[in-house]
Amino acid sequence: EKYCQGLGLDIGFGGDPLTGNCTGWDFEHGDAQVLEGLQNETFDFVYSSHTLEHMRDPAVALKNWWRVIRPGGYLLLYIPHRDLYEKKLELPSRWNDDHKHFFLPERDEPPDTLGLRPLIERSLSSFAIEYVKECRDGWTISAPEIHSDGEYSIEAVIRKNSDLTG
Repeated sequence: EKYCQGLGLDIGFGGDPLTGNCTGWDFEHGDAQVLEGLQNETFDFVYSSHTLEHMRDPAVALKNWWRVIRPGGYLLLYIPHRDLYEKKLELPSRWNDDHKHFFLPERDEPPDTLGLRPLIERSLSSFAIEYVKECRDGWTISAPEIHSDGEYSIEAVIRKNSDLTG
C-alpha cells in the first residue's frame, strides 16, 4: 500500500498485474530492457518481479525503468538471491537457462554476480534507497541439487527524489 499508489507499471507481469492500478509489460509489449514507446515520468511506481536477471544489461534496464517513474515515485524490485535460489557461484543457472546474471544484496562477485545495491548506486541518479533486504520466509532447502522452497529472493525499494538536482 505504501509504495503502490497511483499509476503503476508491472514489468514481466505474466498476465497477472501486481495491483488493479498497474499496466502490464511483457514479451508482447517489446523489450523490457528498453520500454520503447513509454514516455518519461509516466508512472508513480514500477514493479518488477524476477525479471532483472533476464536482462542483457541490468544497468540499462534500471535506467529505462527509472526514466518512466515520476519524481517522488518508487521502483520496486524482487529478484532471485544467488545463494538461496541458484546455490552456485557461476552461470549457467541450475534452474533457468535464460538467467544472464546472479544477484546478491550488497556486493558484486565477478564474473557472474551483481550486487543489487552497488548496481543501483552505479546506474541511477537522484534516488533514496528505502531498503534492500533478503527474503527467505519458508526457505528450508539448502542442498544445491534440489530446488528451493519458500522465498529465495532479494527485495528493494528505491524512491525517485523530487529534487532532480541531487
